[in-house]
Amino acid sequence: MSNTTRAKRARSAGLALLVAMTIGLNSLAAAAAAAPLSESALSSRKRSIAPIAAAAAVGDMSQLKLVLDRGLDAGFTVSEVKEVLIQLYAYAGFPRSLNALGELMKVLEARWQRGVHDLAGREPSQVPVGEQLLALGTATQTQLFGGPVKGPLFEIAPGADAFLKTHLFGDIFARDNLAWQSRELATVGALAAMQGVESQLFAHVGASINIGITPAQLLLSADALVAVGYADAAKRTRAELERHLAWPHK
Repeated sequence: MSNTTRAKRARSAGLALLVAMTIGLNSLAAAAAAAPLSESALSSRKRSIAPIAAAAAVGDMSQLKLVLDRGLDAGFTVSEVKEVLIQLYAYAGFPRSLNALGELMKVLEARWQRGVHDLAGREPSQVPVGEQLLALGTATQTQLFGGPVKGPLFEIAPGADAFLKTHLFGDIFARDNLAWQSRELATVGALAAMQGVESQLFAHVGASINIGITPAQLLLSADALVAVGYADAAKRTRAELERHLAWPHK
């Protein structure tokens, strides 16, 4: 092979890499720009979800106090905020969830002392049990992720599969005092704040889009993380969103 041929191939490879990088950098901006206004907007109430979940997931109580206040000011009911923090245990563990609920109690007490009386909201309806719960959880999981969730991991650990279907996507997602979109914004926020869970973050970015959250809205949710000092979490959200948009969907 001549030096001229090698040089041409090197230039071609470099150009291809540059084009790929440019497409990747522009894909998120293009997705946001292409969305109609109704699909690119995110209410101040929903913008507060990811920061609340992120602060709770990493145990940042000082930041959690601030974002809980902002979420309640934006119109969250006490029931809805509690539900975000209860759901958190499935992703960050009971210690983080219980500590966050304890911080919420302090915030509510302080607001009460200031004369702020937050709306209680409604409690969840009764959740099915037994085989009905398994069927409901399986259907919910399938709808969120766009198809049945299965694979070698669940073959070697069928207990994990059962807990996911009956408890996380059954018991928890069946609680109807917090909408699915809000649950997924909270899940993405929590997972983005933690290190080493990129595959789960990727899956829930996809689930968010499957239930009607737009890429533009996920970008706004990431911006909300930056605004409270969680730039790394926002970076992870954007990276997994970009990966999802580039994924060869059927």
